[in-house]
Amino acid sequence: MGMRVVVKIGSSSLTDERGFLRTDVVASIVDQVANVRASGHEVLLVTSGAVASGVAGLGLDQRPSDILTLQALSAVGQPQLMAAYAHNFARHSLVSAQVLLVPHDFVNRQQYLHARNTLLRLLDLGCVPIVNENDAIANTEIRYGDNDHLSALLAHLVSADMLIMLTDTPGVYTADPRSNPEASIIREVHADDPLLSVNATGSGTSRGSGGMASKLAAARIASWSGVTAVIASAATPHVLTSAVSRDPAIGTMFHPHDRQLSARKLWIAFAAESEGRIVIDDGARVALTSRGTSLLPAGVIESSGAFEEGATVEIVDQNGEVVARGMTAMSSLQLQQARGRSSADISHLGVVEVVHRDDLVLLR
Repeated sequence: MGMRVVVKIGSSSLTDERGFLRTDVVASIVDQVANVRASGHEVLLVTSGAVASGVAGLGLDQRPSDILTLQALSAVGQPQLMAAYAHNFARHSLVSAQVLLVPHDFVNRQQYLHARNTLLRLLDLGCVPIVNENDAIANTEIRYGDNDHLSALLAHLVSADMLIMLTDTPGVYTADPRSNPEASIIREVHADDPLLSVNATGSGTSRGSGGMASKLAAARIASWSGVTAVIASAATPHVLTSAVSRDPAIGTMFHPHDRQLSARKLWIAFAAESEGRIVIDDGARVALTSRGTSLLPAGVIESSGAFEEGATVEIVDQNGEVVARGMTAMSSLQLQQARGRSSADISHLGVVEVVHRDDLVLLR
């Protein structure tokens, strides 16, 4: 029976040292996608490389760092990137379709369903959807970590069976192989493995913005969506065919978790940027973890960061351990007035919960 597969390839694999698009890599990936489709599977391709294509398209010596210029470069590079894919898919008599997504598409329920329906219709029509973040109009700093998070949220959106993240390393190592000759590849990661609780920090190369921590975070999103994830090298011959056939010698495979979150909770847990921290007492920690309650002001000791209602925050215990992440029902200003007080004492604020349990995800 055919699978639905999301394939993600990052800038570091798609571009050379000068930032030019590697047409040989594009051709190889397209050939492999065509082979996987010929085996009866559906494929959605998530591609980076628009900014890098724009750098080359404008003849710049190096990739700028300011966000506005990066966004402008992505507008130059995106059509060039799509032209390269379209040309190569045409060799296989396949039609590719551009889909540009923004974070809002995963949080707003109506937009989420609309994006899902469009993508599924493209698959019904026999197209290969090519997905990228809409960098040119994103109103905040590009925050998908070289599309790693985007690919994982997309896998959830379309109910994919597998997410394959192609990068410039053969998988996840026990240590940094550049500095430790004893480092070896981890072939399998199970749902309860400590690797899946890694924090997404660190970035990748000058051409990409991902890095292994970002990919591990994406693998965790996939795992908590019930999707098998694979991190493998884009340079490995026939890597997609091998990954789809679950070849144990290809990359690192992450097994799905039996706890599956909604798209909204996945966003809160892993993809949204934290805008603040809320420290809670032991009573509140027990109430959240054991009884599944909402977070009330009475259990809040202190908070940091300036945030509005609807912001994503980390909820930590008195030891500084992150217990949960949540979307706030209060601003930081309201919380300063309400913390430590009972619900009856703060009725004048018009809101009595700091984070409603429907907008709260336990991470421990």
